[in-house]
Amino acid sequence: MAVVELDLNLTDEQKAMRDLVRKFGAEVARPAAIKLDKLADPQKVIAEDSVLWDVFRTYRQLGLHRRGYPEELGGLGNMDALTGCLIGEEMGYWASDLAISLGAAGNPFRVASLSPHPKVRDLARQYLEDTEAKLIGCWAITEPDHGSDWVLAVAGGSRQPECAPQVSAVKKGDRYILNGQKSAWVSNGTIATHAGLHVCLDRSQGMGGGGLAVVPLDLPGISKGKPLNKLGQRALNQGEIFFDNVELPEEYMVVPNPQVHTMMMPGVLTGANTGMGVTFAGLARAAFDEALAYAKERVQGGKPIIEHQNIQLKLFKMFTMVEAARSFSRRVSAYNAVTMPGSAAHAVASKVLSTETAFMVASEAIQIFGGYGLSKDYHIEKIFRDAKTAMIEDGENSALSLAAAASLV
Repeated sequence: MAVVELDLNLTDEQKAMRDLVRKFGAEVARPAAIKLDKLADPQKVIAEDSVLWDVFRTYRQLGLHRRGYPEELGGLGNMDALTGCLIGEEMGYWASDLAISLGAAGNPFRVASLSPHPKVRDLARQYLEDTEAKLIGCWAITEPDHGSDWVLAVAGGSRQPECAPQVSAVKKGDRYILNGQKSAWVSNGTIATHAGLHVCLDRSQGMGGGGLAVVPLDLPGISKGKPLNKLGQRALNQGEIFFDNVELPEEYMVVPNPQVHTMMMPGVLTGANTGMGVTFAGLARAAFDEALAYAKERVQGGKPIIEHQNIQLKLFKMFTMVEAARSFSRRVSAYNAVTMPGSAAHAVASKVLSTETAFMVASEAIQIFGGYGLSKDYHIEKIFRDAKTAMIEDGENSALSLAAAASLV
C-alpha cells in the first residue's frame, strides 16, 4: 500500500490488530466482495453456499465482532479510538460493502446489551459467542417515506404528526403491537435474525415520538422482501421488512420513552457518521493505490504514464485529498470516542468529506486507467460504484449537511 502511516506512535498491539484485519481483508473480504459483486442476482449473494457466510464466520472466529461490548458479556471492552480507526480504514480499504454488513450485524445486540432485562441482555452474550454466524442483526431505521429525515428530526424538525415514522408500536397490556414497513435499504434486511428497530410510539410528536426495540425476526407477522438489486456495494445485503400485527413482549422495547429516544438519537447518528468517515477514508485510499499501481505499469509514449507530468499532478492531488480525509476522520473519531454524545457536525463533515473524497478519487483514477477503468476486470470500477453508494447511505450527503449546518447557525 502506497500511503505512508503518519501515526508514528502505534503500539505493538495496535499494529497487530491492524495487520490482523489487513490479512483478513486481503485474503478473505476483498476476494469475496469481488466475487459477490459479479453475481447478477442478489439472491445468490445470500444463498446457503455463498462465500458471504465464509466471510461472516471468519470475521467472528477472529473475534472482531466482540469489539465495544462489555467484558462481562464476553466482549473486548471499549477499544481505543485509534485502534478502531485502523480497523475501520482497513475494512473500508479491502471491502467497504462487507464492512457495512459486518458492522450492521451487531446493531440489535449492542442495543440488547443496554437492556436491564436479563433475557434481552443475554442476546448480546449469545451473539458474542456465535462464531457460526447464526445470529445476524440489522439496523432497521429507514422507511419508504423516512430516510434522511431521521437526521432532520435530530436537528429539531419534522415534529408534525404527518411526519411520524411509518412503523408503529402500540402498547397493549404487556406487549407492543407492531405494524408498518421498513424500506429496501435496511442493511442485512433479508438475512437478519434480529433487528434494532426504530418505531413510532407517539404519532402526535412526529419524528420526535420514537422508540427503539430489539426484535427477533422470526415472530409471527414478520415478512421480508427480496434482496435489493443495486448499483454499488452489492455484497451488502439490503431489503424490506414488513410488520403485520406483530406481538412484541414489552421487555424487548429497550427505549420505550420518546424523550429518551430523542435524546439518544444524536449519539446514534453521530456514531454512524463517524464510522462512515473512517471506513470511506479507507476506500479513498484504496482508489488512490489502484491508480498509482496502474500508472507505474501502463506504458504510453514509450514510458510508464506515471512519468508524464499530467498524471503526476493528478496523483498528487488525489494523494492530498486522501490524506486530508484520513487525518480528519481519525481526529473526529478520537474526539467522539471520549465525548458524549460527540460532535454531530464534525461526524457529518467527516462522512461527507470521506465519501465525496472516495468518489472523486475513484473518478480521477478511472481517468488514469482510461478505457480499462470502465472494465469490470479492474477493481477500480467497483470502488467507484461503492463510493457513489456511500454518498447516499446513512443519510444523503446534502440532507446531512443541512442538518449539521443548523448547529453552526
